[in-house]
Amino acid sequence: MTLIQLEYIVALDTHRHFAIAAEKCFVTQPTLSMQIQKLEEELGVKIFDRTKQPVIPTEIGANIIAQARVTLRESTMIKQLIRDQKDTLSGDLRIGIIPTLAPYVLPPLYKIMREKYPLLNLIIKESITEEVIHELKNNRLDCAIVVTPLNDASIKEEVLFYEELFVYVSKKNALSTKKYVLANEIDPNQLWLLEEGHCFRSQILNLCELRKASDFHFKYETGNIETLKRMVDKSDGITILPELAVMEFTKAQLKLVKRLKQPSPAREVSIVTHRDHIKTKLIKTLKEEIINIVPAPMQKLQNKKVVEINY
Repeated sequence: MTLIQLEYIVALDTHRHFAIAAEKCFVTQPTLSMQIQKLEEELGVKIFDRTKQPVIPTEIGANIIAQARVTLRESTMIKQLIRDQKDTLSGDLRIGIIPTLAPYVLPPLYKIMREKYPLLNLIIKESITEEVIHELKNNRLDCAIVVTPLNDASIKEEVLFYEELFVYVSKKNALSTKKYVLANEIDPNQLWLLEEGHCFRSQILNLCELRKASDFHFKYETGNIETLKRMVDKSDGITILPELAVMEFTKAQLKLVKRLKQPSPAREVSIVTHRDHIKTKLIKTLKEEIINIVPAPMQKLQNKKVVEINY
């Protein structure tokens, strides 16, 4: 059994296609197939069911692949220890991030990281929390920037900042003349929401105490906060926006941003890692740089209350 063979079975499990897995491993398809077959012969079990399309692991194969991911993660520790000792920030850092944070965190972060750490290769995956955490647990990501708490014992969370949640109303809406808005004043039939699967949607439903589909007579759902803003601008509707999303608003738009009653509802944003992660120095640097681009008041929970998330 070799590390190369373990890399091949992990690649095939990830991509579920021999040709794609071989391409990602920079080998020919016959080479990848032969090495996996040799490993199966050595172990005396079938790791993959080749009769299915796409190819899938057998029951024992899934367990072997899970252990292979752990072994490969551990095997990279030696190289990472050497990089840390040399005080060189280099190599790959695979980062997951949710869509409601990506447009506001990534552009300034990318600029800083590119200028200060030219030997560091950032690989970014944008997806909803559930998918990002799945990738993290399967060693396809080194860390993720998500909304917490996750209440998952296998995940380590380090808080980055707290984003206050604001109400954004159309100038045609009756709430547009108010300075503060109460959650129970928000009409669910005027509320624009993100689609299912977004933790931010869950927080809004909890904040407004909306639980059932019957609360809505009309439904329009999107995965994009910028779309929510535009829908409000073009209608008499309402939406809830996180703090970073309103920072570049025009003066006219800011007049339509309303605070909720204190303690202000907020979401907790953290950098999360698997508890067995090895890229300690890289992740510590990433955390510091993210905190540096966030306004200081957002780094404290003062006068804010974290809204519950339902996963």
